[in-house]
Amino acid sequence: MTSSFSYNPPPISHSDSLLTALFIAAVVHAIILMGLNFSIPEPEKVGKSIEITLSNTPAKKAPKKAEYLAQDNQIGAGKENKKPEAPKQKLPSHNSGKRRQPAPRKSASKAAKASKKVTVKQAVEKIETANKPVIPAQASQPKPQLTAASLQKQIAQLGEQIRQSQSSAEQNKIKFVNSVSTHKYIAAQYMKDWENKVERTGNLNYPEVARKKGFSGTLTMDVGINADGSIYSIRITKSSGNQALDDAAKRIVQMSAPFAALPAELLQELDVLVITRVWKFSDESGMTTR
Repeated sequence: MTSSFSYNPPPISHSDSLLTALFIAAVVHAIILMGLNFSIPEPEKVGKSIEITLSNTPAKKAPKKAEYLAQDNQIGAGKENKKPEAPKQKLPSHNSGKRRQPAPRKSASKAAKASKKVTVKQAVEKIETANKPVIPAQASQPKPQLTAASLQKQIAQLGEQIRQSQSSAEQNKIKFVNSVSTHKYIAAQYMKDWENKVERTGNLNYPEVARKKGFSGTLTMDVGINADGSIYSIRITKSSGNQALDDAAKRIVQMSAPFAALPAELLQELDVLVITRVWKFSDESGMTTR
């Protein structure tokens, strides 16, 4: 007895067939992706380069054939690389008297020159200081102290020297009565008349300071007389010791002026006649000159 055995597979469900289809699709896509190559497309090559230039001086008309690109029209631009030139300034006309002012120098150059001068000056000072002889402290002599008495004595001596010195021919001829050489008699007579006028004025206007009982005071005065009789100078050569009396004597001379004009004979020898007299004020004799 023979028996037969047959295997019948179970039927495939709907879910199994879906998974099988997805697996097959994934395998196919993987094969396709592995066969493809991804690359960036290259740009097309340009056969001619474009040159661009900047225009500093635009032209009114456009050029017929432009070889460069620029923001403005420009004619005659060469191929050489040159720096653009600044526009030329107009020169002043011949009629205008104005002249072009030179450009001021840079402050840096002035500062450099000043520093150079200072450096040279410092070098010279150093050389002079080095060449100066060194004086020891012991060798220096103390300065003499000038007192009021010694100063007054020096002034009196200097005044006497000036008064006794003869004036040069180029200066105005000023002579004292005792130094007149040619016309001594005329000078002495003029001085006598001058004394009489001064004494008369002084006694009529006797100083109040000399009216005290027992008062006595003397002073020496030089009075210079011009050619027309006006006063040239008044100078107290020896004070009375009383300033009020000295001032009173000067006022008497001023009240007595003007004096008589100098004689023509004296003017041949001098321009100013100086009369030196001793004035005495006393309560007994009044004012006298000698």
